[in-house]
Amino acid sequence: MTAQREWFEKDYYAVLGVAKTATDKEITKTYRKLARKYHPDANPNNAAAENKFKEISAAYDVLGDEKRRKEYDEVRRAGPSAFGMHGGNGAGGQSFNGGQPFDMGGGGDISDLISQMFGGRGGRSRNGVDPRRGVDLEATLDLSFIDAVNGMTTSLRLSTDSEKSPREVNVRIPAGVDNGQRIRIKGRGEPGRSGGPAGDLFITCNVATHKLFGREGKNLTLQIPITFAEAALGANIEVPTLDGASVTLRLKPGTQSGSRHRVKGKGIVSGEIEGDLIVSVEVVVPKDLTGKQTKLIEQLAEVSKDSPRSHLFSAVKNERH
Repeated sequence: MTAQREWFEKDYYAVLGVAKTATDKEITKTYRKLARKYHPDANPNNAAAENKFKEISAAYDVLGDEKRRKEYDEVRRAGPSAFGMHGGNGAGGQSFNGGQPFDMGGGGDISDLISQMFGGRGGRSRNGVDPRRGVDLEATLDLSFIDAVNGMTTSLRLSTDSEKSPREVNVRIPAGVDNGQRIRIKGRGEPGRSGGPAGDLFITCNVATHKLFGREGKNLTLQIPITFAEAALGANIEVPTLDGASVTLRLKPGTQSGSRHRVKGKGIVSGEIEGDLIVSVEVVVPKDLTGKQTKLIEQLAEVSKDSPRSHLFSAVKNERH
């Protein structure tokens, strides 16, 4: 397994404020609460909040992954003192070599482990090769519209020239990712060489369209047909939301076709930022009228004296003079 110097120095449980016996569900719930509180979108130009967000994200990157959490717990239980190591540069001790990962897997003796921890003499590995950072990897991920809005956890199968067999990588897609957005997963790229750090994984999200809803940033959009009577007289209409529920939208008398109406808080939730639902209404003209309907509309036409096109002719006359 791979450990880093930070694992000895950082108590990730304390960072998230959870017990070491906390369940995966409790850890995820706590992380989401903290992420909403310290998200950069909710704290613009706040360096302290940004650093806190990075710190809790780094903690959840380990504790939120079952395999990495197990490795972290094992490393923390063993500690550098279990191998005769001490922090600092005082007598009888040496410092870690730049936070580089070291392998605690089987097959090597304690001298191999020490060599990896301290990079060998002059910062080199036991075979004299300088540590090299792993290559960054690129991947694409197809997401449904709803998964992109809500966020999800999934796995990717990666295969590189330097690895003997493919590996599965668990990735968390944050809520609100947009089509074409590129996400960085730190340390999930190609493994480093001779004790060097792993590269990063960059994921490009391909988000499918929805048959009803669209997006404008954090806002969802929806087009709703209404009748002429609803537009002219005003009405309360039921509007669907992405979560399957519905909300009541109040249309004022004289609502125009193409007008946009905002439903607060029914858009995309990202951290503490809540988008809205923007509803566009379209007046539908009936194609097949009954005799009674035709007669009533004719009566309406007789009493309607104003032309909605009169201003067009006035504008043309003014431009010609």
